[in-house]
Amino acid sequence: MHPLFHPLFIEYCAYFNGNEDYFECHEVLEEYWKEVAPGEKLHSLVGYVQLATGMYHWRRENFNGADRIFQKAINNFKSNKNSPYFDYVYFEQLIEDMQLQHKRITAHEKFTRIKIPINHPELHIAVLDKIIATPTLDPHFLLNKHMLRDRSDIIALREANKLKNTNDKTSRNQ
Repeated sequence: MHPLFHPLFIEYCAYFNGNEDYFECHEVLEEYWKEVAPGEKLHSLVGYVQLATGMYHWRRENFNGADRIFQKAINNFKSNKNSPYFDYVYFEQLIEDMQLQHKRITAHEKFTRIKIPINHPELHIAVLDKIIATPTLDPHFLLNKHMLRDRSDIIALREANKLKNTNDKTSRNQ
């Protein structure tokens, strides 16, 4: 299976090109990146994560954050131009779109969307099928997802880790 047909990449493209859930793009592609290249900060999947993060920041009018992360994404993509993670994407079109978006960001223009330009018919159909199956979300939720999502599982895990670390320290000191 080609790496762009991985279910998490298809999900990323569906969120990006469909309901514009850039926060979820970040989540699913970070999971994929950790499967294939954990710790490789310059991996092309990291560039896709940075692209989604930049879009999220820009939509929230965090122009400084969007500017920085967009530049990193562009640099990442350019340095990974021959990566298989661009095999079925119109790479030059994606770079042009990103550079135009970056100019808009630095000019503090209003948010506009772009799409991942897919050039493989089967991948395109897989992404479209996933888009159809993906619910439309309230724009306010998409804008503020990092603050509005259910974080109870994350908080519980942090508390469990704190308790474990406290118990480990107590055990070592006895």
